[in-house]
Amino acid sequence: MTKGKLLLAAVFIVQLVCSVFFVSEIVLTIFNVRARPISWQTRELMEIGATIGLIIGPIIGAIFLRNSMRRTAIVEQKLKAASGAFMDVMAERFDDWGLTPAERDVALFAIKGMSIQEIADLRQTSEGTVKAQTNAIYRKAGVSGRPQLLSLFIEDLLDVDDRVRIAAE
Repeated sequence: MTKGKLLLAAVFIVQLVCSVFFVSEIVLTIFNVRARPISWQTRELMEIGATIGLIIGPIIGAIFLRNSMRRTAIVEQKLKAASGAFMDVMAERFDDWGLTPAERDVALFAIKGMSIQEIADLRQTSEGTVKAQTNAIYRKAGVSGRPQLLSLFIEDLLDVDDRVRIAAE
């Protein structure tokens, strides 16, 4: 367990004990149960300790929340960089293959996993046109179908992820 998690668990336990202290006071008073008397100084110290314990919880929680939000922002930046780099790699591949603008659109939709029918509907063309364009894409890319086309980009994505990770370090 990391130090942060251990600290968070400790604060949670302290807050639980403090809450039980205050709630037990109320419950004992409601049911008119008398506990063995303790000196007022000891009681004051216990209440001050319990109050401090309850105050520390939100402070530590806010610190953990702030750190978590920072980590999330960093991860989102890395994801954005990887996504942008992947789009650059994809555009570069499309240039290398000499795809037409229509073929680029079809290739992008195919990589996103859309069916021939969905691509045809989006592009407002016939399925036959989309099939011809996908065949031209596969031929220019040197692959036999969508799975191989996707594998080219998955390999590129893994390479991009490595480059982004190295650049971030």
